[in-house]
Amino acid sequence: MPSLRITKRTIDKLETRDRIYTVYDRDLAGFGVRVSPTGHKSFIIEYRPGSGGRRIAKKRLSIGRVGTVTCEQARDVARTKLAEVRLGNDPSIERDADRKMPTFKEMAQRYLHDEAPRRLKPATIRNYEINIRRHANPIIGSLKISEIVRVDVAAMHNAIGGKSKVMANRTLETVSAVFRHAQEAGLIPEDFNPTRGVRSFKEPRRERYLSVDEFMRLGEALRLAETDGIPWANLTKEKQSKHAPKPENQTTVFSTAAIDAIRMLIFTGCRLREILHLTWKEVDLERGLLFLADSKTGARAVVLNRQAHDILQRQARNGPFVFPSDQREIDPDECLIQKPLADLNKPWRAVRRHAGIEDVRLHDLRHSFASVGASAGMGLPIVGALLGHKQAATTERYAHLDASPLRAASDQIADQIAQAMG
Repeated sequence: MPSLRITKRTIDKLETRDRIYTVYDRDLAGFGVRVSPTGHKSFIIEYRPGSGGRRIAKKRLSIGRVGTVTCEQARDVARTKLAEVRLGNDPSIERDADRKMPTFKEMAQRYLHDEAPRRLKPATIRNYEINIRRHANPIIGSLKISEIVRVDVAAMHNAIGGKSKVMANRTLETVSAVFRHAQEAGLIPEDFNPTRGVRSFKEPRRERYLSVDEFMRLGEALRLAETDGIPWANLTKEKQSKHAPKPENQTTVFSTAAIDAIRMLIFTGCRLREILHLTWKEVDLERGLLFLADSKTGARAVVLNRQAHDILQRQARNGPFVFPSDQREIDPDECLIQKPLADLNKPWRAVRRHAGIEDVRLHDLRHSFASVGASAGMGLPIVGALLGHKQAATTERYAHLDASPLRAASDQIADQIAQAMG
């Protein structure tokens, strides 16, 4: 094998041959230049790993192509790698491990497929998938999971935060979960999570409670929606037709199942999916209870008040779901399968617009249920139990509404002052 002092000048003089050949450096053993018949030239090192010796097969590691890496840079890298070999390390193993290291996109897919189904509910998994696909992957998806640092995560967080601070925080939580999965898989050190130290944006707490007057208008709108219908002018988008019917006939009537599902949200404070996916197996009208098998906080019982009891009693039992959809699926045995209501978006938008409460979300009905109980002085533990809260801190958001003890104390103080003042 020829050897010479490898410099830019000597490399330029190397000619192509019919076969690949290697020229080794005269001063640094193991460092060389490999020349292919096509004229490509690359810096390489050759070494025997472990204890060395002629019985150990040689390994070759490419440093970079001539022109992309300078001769001086290649020599420095070669000197470092060969020193690692003398210390017992094998640079090729590190290279292979780096090649096998997944990108964030690949690691996130593993997490959604392997880990998330064991820990998260389907709705949460869908949200995580959206956070990854729409927000995280376009920014850090192509980076190796081991190469991402806090600066990369902070830049992603700030970029998303420019559009939505809430979405930026949710994406940060999702990315953190992916890194925890990579730690458990042994791909990165246990103390390596670049989301740590990236501060979440402050999110304004949105509290919207219905007043007595708004409840009254909502009740009227619900009755109208299932009887005479909501006028087209009060739908989210006005229907336009060349041959439209008379104004008095321009209304939309919604199904009783959809309207009663909204009423159940109002009278129970349940979450949306707890009502939409409610099955008759979970309903015990005799004892006045709902036994929810899988709510957000796990299995729980919901106490039915008289209004909720009446709503359930008038529902037809034509399938497994209390509030069924008109749509049906066909199973492999070609039997029709009943599906629950997918959502209440269309009827709710029409009803709230007609009632003049367009800023109220369906989830605000849950807050309103809790606010009425807290304002009546029922106590936060009772309110929390009705809502299915497992942590007392979750119910604390309604503490400012529980004014009965403070009002009694204030009245007592004022009475004594008034008595002293005559």
